[in-house]
Amino acid sequence: MKVNLNFTNKGKIAIENFNNEELLEIFARYIRTLMKKYDIEVSVPVEDNRNIAEDGYITLIAENVKCEVSTFFNELGRDIKVPLKKRLGAKVDNVFKTEVLE
Repeated sequence: MKVNLNFTNKGKIAIENFNNEELLEIFARYIRTLMKKYDIEVSVPVEDNRNIAEDGYITLIAENVKCEVSTFFNELGRDIKVPLKKRLGAKVDNVFKTEVLE
């Protein structure tokens, strides 16, 4: 299943403080941590995410989904705020909205 995480306006402002490689690493790291808790496999394909800040979204691939997808991505949204908030130096509300494509 292909999933786009569409950044909100505040999310876009926050991710502009990171380069693309940093964003890929942050999402991959937090996803790996959450996969220990949820029965789902999620990957961050580099070829689909060449310019995350410019595109305004990050594309993920979810496979072997045996949990509530919305719950997984809601928790990811809460977790991902931590590094964004640190770099931005301000409060960050909702970072992204989940869009399941397939």
